[in-house]
Amino acid sequence: MDAVPAPALDRPAPRSDDPQWWRSAVIYQIYVRSFADGDGDGTGDLAGVRSRLGYLRDLGVDALWFTPWYASPLADGGYDVSDYRAIHPDFGTLEEAEALIREALEFGIRTIIDVVPNHVSHRHAWFQAALAAAPGSPERERFWFRDGTGPGGDGIPNHWVSPFAGETWTRTTDPDGTPGQWYLHLFAPEQPDLNWNHPDVRREHEDILRFWFDRGAGGVRIDSAALLVKDPELREITDDHAPGDHPNTDRDELHDIYRSWRSVADSYPGTRVLVGEIWLPDVDRFVKYLRADEMHTAFNFDFLARPWDAAQLRESIEQTLAAHAPVQAPSTWVLSNHDVTRPVTRYGRDDSSFAFLAKRFGTPTDLFRGTRRARAAALLTAALPGSLYLYQGDELGLPEVELPREALQDPMHFRSGGVDPGRDGCRVPLPWTVDGPSFGFGASERPWLPQPADWGGYSVAAEEADPASMLHLYRAALRIRRDEPALGDGPLEFLDLGLDVLAFRRGDGFVSITNFAGTGLALPAGELVLASEEHSPGVLPPDSTAWLRIPAVGDH
Repeated sequence: MDAVPAPALDRPAPRSDDPQWWRSAVIYQIYVRSFADGDGDGTGDLAGVRSRLGYLRDLGVDALWFTPWYASPLADGGYDVSDYRAIHPDFGTLEEAEALIREALEFGIRTIIDVVPNHVSHRHAWFQAALAAAPGSPERERFWFRDGTGPGGDGIPNHWVSPFAGETWTRTTDPDGTPGQWYLHLFAPEQPDLNWNHPDVRREHEDILRFWFDRGAGGVRIDSAALLVKDPELREITDDHAPGDHPNTDRDELHDIYRSWRSVADSYPGTRVLVGEIWLPDVDRFVKYLRADEMHTAFNFDFLARPWDAAQLRESIEQTLAAHAPVQAPSTWVLSNHDVTRPVTRYGRDDSSFAFLAKRFGTPTDLFRGTRRARAAALLTAALPGSLYLYQGDELGLPEVELPREALQDPMHFRSGGVDPGRDGCRVPLPWTVDGPSFGFGASERPWLPQPADWGGYSVAAEEADPASMLHLYRAALRIRRDEPALGDGPLEFLDLGLDVLAFRRGDGFVSITNFAGTGLALPAGELVLASEEHSPGVLPPDSTAWLRIPAVGDH
């Protein structure tokens, strides 16, 4: 599949001087390895993405967020970066990345890149220099090298636990073969943590921002944004830390870093956005990152993690909107990403919430029920105020794939002792055609992760031929969202239509109604705009959403 130039546009390119584009944007996440393979080697690449820009334009997205495409050993899917100024050779070249950014803009689509400031790859030049240097050297001060405890330094420096499970320290070997110091890695051993108290670290990351903004990037997504700064004494974690004083999470010093980043972003024409990946249970702490001189937006993981339940989702929406209001930041809404069980599978389970620690092999699901709910959730989420994130393949209704153990590559699986299936199930290469090599993903019969035998039924080609498909539903929803003045950023008014109903009004008369009950719901009188399921006139089936126009005369 060769990269092709952009055809004539059927919508205007974004204005470079529009300062508010991000407040209502639809942002599509691309996991490059699994999107489209342009050179036929079984791995997705930038040539593949460039060849599919027309598809993304037709879908109706405003920006693309790319998971890391940089030079990397790929110990953690690219989140172990060895060089931010080079593209991984499996994906292409820097020149191709620059061309992709330009061509996407010609389609009216901005590009958001990923940065991973908490750590680098163990192959990064800085870390290699640190390993070659002596304890106490300037090279080691950029990281967290420490002597061990106990006899011979055999004990780990502290007992922090990794989000990947397991210990967070690995011991080095000195040039003479004897055990050396230990280094900190909150994630995998191949991802040594940077010391953000060091000026070199701060200066380097600001230079990385400039490097990509100079090449036209419209924004930056910040991985693990609340973890960068560590307590200088590396204190043990207890239950009584004051807010902002946790040893490795959400420390107050972080805000100075992001104010500096915002200053860099604001020095460029057109709003260059900062988007944080911030997992914090304290909403008040969360929104501090969204003050006017810090990040523009942050992912709302609470909504993603909630079960399919009207009261639960309404509570999440209310809390999210209330928290964002004081800082006048738009909310973000997302149903999944490259780390999370796909909605079609998750919503079909008895427990439809999401938690990393709960993932297990063989968890049963009802895909029929899950698909209905995922369709309803798509419309519900697209009607909420703020920006919308869509993970590649969700617009096709792809289910989570339970891969054979021998095919798994995710370090989460291996560090769990084989209990956790990991995240590979939502990263299986996309199907583009009903049949053929790798269902149109590329010319190779063996993509980097195996695809199920029924993958062609979920393909773009199959769904384009089916007016009732998930793809057609998403295209229609995003078209309406773009054209409807009431949607995107703006106010929301909840409507009381019953305990098992989540309904709200946007603007003067646009209403979204989702039925969570086990029976049909009598709809109020109004003009039907779009529905997630076919239904009898005036009755919304279970696990369905309808958009209507209803004059705002009062609650119905």
